[in-house]
Amino acid sequence: MSHPFDTLTPDLVLDAVESLGYLSDARVLALNSYENRVYQVGIEDETPLIAKFYRPGRWSDAAILEEHQFSLELAEHEVPVVAPLERDGSTLFEHAGFRFALFPRRGGRAPEPGNLDQLYRLGQLLGRLHAIGASRPFAHRETLGVQNFGHDSLNTLLDGGFVPASLRPAYESVARDLLKRIEDVFARVAFTPIRLHGDCHPGNILARDEVFHLVDLDDCRMGPAVQDLWMMLAGERQERLGQLAELVDGYQEFHEFAPRELPLIEALRALRLLHYSAWLARRWDDPAFPMSFPWFGSERYWGDQVLILREQMAALQEEPLRLF
Repeated sequence: MSHPFDTLTPDLVLDAVESLGYLSDARVLALNSYENRVYQVGIEDETPLIAKFYRPGRWSDAAILEEHQFSLELAEHEVPVVAPLERDGSTLFEHAGFRFALFPRRGGRAPEPGNLDQLYRLGQLLGRLHAIGASRPFAHRETLGVQNFGHDSLNTLLDGGFVPASLRPAYESVARDLLKRIEDVFARVAFTPIRLHGDCHPGNILARDEVFHLVDLDDCRMGPAVQDLWMMLAGERQERLGQLAELVDGYQEFHEFAPRELPLIEALRALRLLHYSAWLARRWDDPAFPMSFPWFGSERYWGDQVLILREQMAALQEEPLRLF
């Protein structure tokens, strides 16, 4: 079965970039991206550009433009973010049936896990991000919630037959118990959804010349502020407590943090676990996925998932992280 990305050849990538008036040097390097297709394209006598081709059918034009507008809004307020390039007043382009955007190339390295000095500065960056994000809502992007990230994910996995029959009862049982616990947490914790990065793991933050840059706002959405903070934490509980203190200290220089959101951390982690498996399932018709994730669908993977979800259930029963 063919997939829309099958027709996205290097020549088509070059043609798309050159359709905007750039002169390429014919060098195209595919970068590590699965949801979309991303390429570094050499430009004659200039720095290479990054061309991002959006997955057909995933986002509406309005939702993509809202991502771009958020990035540009952040850049206008000097928040270091890799924002799309404008051409004749536009940031979203079309060529041969593909929607694409261009970005400046930014190199760098991911933050060091547990580095307290870096966590303080990352907190400052996220506080600046959220100060802008809280100023108004998205109109065309969804809000992170238990239904779309949790129940819909589980339905995708069960209805699509992705869980092996031998492990389906165990997986379904622990997943449904976990979702009940997550619903209880969300019902208890009051929060005001704001515009978020949405997928703020260390790989989406690059450090260069002692400055951190946010990249890839493709998953930006509405949700609790703590969603953009918890993936910065690593290690045992005592380590995470110290890391959280540094992160929040930096954050609060620019935006007020609501400690009442802290009980959401393990619930959000659980939703991410379910959503990740469902993401793989939803993309399984893309040839890049079976090739890159051959273990998905194996009994070992789903056996491990049962154990991981049980561990997450136990984590939800523990006392939430708190500020010193």
